Amino acid sequence: MSDSNPIPATEINAIGQPCPMPLLLLKRHLKKADHQVLLLKSSDPHSEIDVLRYCELHQLSCQLIRVSEHEFHYLIES
Repeated sequence: MSDSNPIPATEINAIGQPCPMPLLLLKRHLKKADHQVLLLKSSDPHSEIDVLRYCELHQLSCQLIRVSEHEFHYLIES
């Protein structure tokens, strides 16, 4: 991340959505995002693998924040 505390331009709430919905919602928003910071909220434990790997493959900056055992937040810079 270029800023230590980036402010997300868009929040994607995928809480309660099963795999692969968090990643699909992220992809949909990334198509519209142009150099923005997105906040993806997910409760799917598999999203950690999916989102981090997707961001790595597409050279997107991604910061994982584990809010609780069942809630994950991702700050993604497109």
